[in-house]
Amino acid sequence: MSILTKEDIEIATRAADHFTRLYYSAYDSPTRIDDLPKFYRPNSAVSWNGNPSEGAQGVQELIANMPKTTHEVQSFDCHPIPGSQPPSLLITVSGMVTHGGGPSANPPAIKKTIEGHPRVFTQTFMLVPDTAAPPKPGEVAKYYINADAMRFVG
Repeated sequence: MSILTKEDIEIATRAADHFTRLYYSAYDSPTRIDDLPKFYRPNSAVSWNGNPSEGAQGVQELIANMPKTTHEVQSFDCHPIPGSQPPSLLITVSGMVTHGGGPSANPPAIKKTIEGHPRVFTQTFMLVPDTAAPPKPGEVAKYYINADAMRFVG
């Protein structure tokens, strides 16, 4: 069993911060249908608010039918998982997401829709090192999303 060092935890935290910024920027971008699936592999497991999907293709299909989003990440936590070097990363993110143009974009007659209303969410990722994309000298390992579970909590 390998023991995590303080350096492992610091590197993992920096990687999680970098990943979180890139992921939600891609998610909220006008080109998300092309950008977001790049974070996944064909066998990645995805659960969006209890609805299972699989891989980059599943993510692409999911977001193709979703209004535009604006995410506000309020916190994240990262835990390196011992056993491999570099370690896999368990990342938990919480924040607010608004689908569509915000409350002012909602037609007044429609009351029960996620569109336009900020929702509290939590999202948990398992990132694993991407052996197909070895890091360049001085670069931290590259990761992909092996598992992703998003849930509305409010």
